[in-house]
Amino acid sequence: MYITETETETRKRILAIAICQLPPKVYTHISRSTMEHSNSSPNFQSDSHPKKKILQILKASLFSFRSPWSELNGAMGDLGTYIPIVLALTLAKELDLGTTLIFTGIYNAVTGLIYGVPMPVQPMKSIAAVAISTPSFGIPEAMAAGICTGAVLILLGVTGLMRLTYALVPLSVVRGIQLAQGLSFAMTAVKYIRKVQDFSKSKSTSDRHWLGLDGLVLAVVCACFIVIVNGAGQEINSEETARDVDDDRNGVHQVDEENWCQKTSTRRKWREMISNLPSAFIICILGVVLAFIRKPKLVDGIKFGPNSIHVVHISTQAWKEGFIKGTIPQLPLSILNSVIGVCKLSHDLFPQRTDFSVTSISITVGLMNLVGCWFGAMPCCHGAGGLAGQYKFGGRSGGCVAILGAAKLVLGLALGSSLGIVLNQFPVGVLGVLLLFAGIELAMASRDMGSKEDSFVMLICTAVSLVGSSAALGFLCGMVVYSLLRLRDLAVSHATRGRSLLDIWLNRMP
Repeated sequence: MYITETETETRKRILAIAICQLPPKVYTHISRSTMEHSNSSPNFQSDSHPKKKILQILKASLFSFRSPWSELNGAMGDLGTYIPIVLALTLAKELDLGTTLIFTGIYNAVTGLIYGVPMPVQPMKSIAAVAISTPSFGIPEAMAAGICTGAVLILLGVTGLMRLTYALVPLSVVRGIQLAQGLSFAMTAVKYIRKVQDFSKSKSTSDRHWLGLDGLVLAVVCACFIVIVNGAGQEINSEETARDVDDDRNGVHQVDEENWCQKTSTRRKWREMISNLPSAFIICILGVVLAFIRKPKLVDGIKFGPNSIHVVHISTQAWKEGFIKGTIPQLPLSILNSVIGVCKLSHDLFPQRTDFSVTSISITVGLMNLVGCWFGAMPCCHGAGGLAGQYKFGGRSGGCVAILGAAKLVLGLALGSSLGIVLNQFPVGVLGVLLLFAGIELAMASRDMGSKEDSFVMLICTAVSLVGSSAALGFLCGMVVYSLLRLRDLAVSHATRGRSLLDIWLNRMP
């Protein structure tokens, strides 16, 4: 015998069951928030005190997360990009690793506080690639390139040109760049997993062995573990609730509703327990342990204490080389992926937050490099790939990157550049697994293209970016194709009548 009830009663019952299954902390938080919202007593004016405002900002930006384990796990999601580039620059160009860790740790903490989302701090990839592949392009040239890039980004942000660019660049072109960057990360990750890497020369050598402490089997096991724990990155709670609602509407549940509630609660607890496992953090700890097992004498090479920080001397020739070979290739990638791409992806992942814009992101990227590069810290930017990776592994607040920043700061102060010998033994296949999932998560941002025309522009932009290994070239081709399509609409479509040129360019209907 089945229960007969109206759809409204069904929804109320499911809502009551869902609330009863919430963890006590969440239930208490909801109750208190509701009471505070309904309470309009004059005592609420006391929250305007500066100290309380600061505490409220800190709480909202750094501590508004559902699980500390999820934030800790999310903090590891960007390491697949960060470690290989930093290690390559340290081995090939003697980058000051200790200073880089200290400054990037501060950047992480500050950006987490400002934006309240897992805003990443990544190496400037184009500058790093030039430095690794060009013998005459050393640390002074790389620092000059970072300072010049930062100055240009600040100028674009302050003058409003970055905001204008963000408004005029169509979403399909941005998605094309993100898809290309995500697939590029994924293909690089597969190369890390399949081939032995020589980061000092930025090239692959022989095929990786199946067995061993950095073998293919280890990488495959780590990848399977992440899939089991994190799935495709979907929210477990919303998926389970949707399934329960569908079952109710189909009249599946029997009169013995108490047993059904108990079984559902148990299943949800198991799902939540599995999904809350810090998979990326566990894999990173495993990598560190394996690094010491692979080379036990690493302990002898570790020196405690920070590096001495000094100002880098940049000659006139270094300024020239840095701007021509470093800044010019880096600017398109920084504007498209580090500012515009990050801003669009942030709004996609965190639509409830409105306190970040292309202007603020452009200025923070510029300030990071105008400060740190003078002291030899690696040129840095934000990156859509890092944001996607940290979100994939559970990062939902600024506390995620604040945890990562604190870890970098402690390691930089405690170990300095001697940490490089540990990173050099870290299993590269494990790094490849983390980078693979970060790249796939970034590429999946392009799934929101709602028309064949948008998909057409996006895929052309992606193809040119991947084949030409240049985001700037892909962006240019995407903009040309998009412009031709808009001109075609203007010439042959009756729907363009009475619309302004801006509406036609943005493909907005009246």
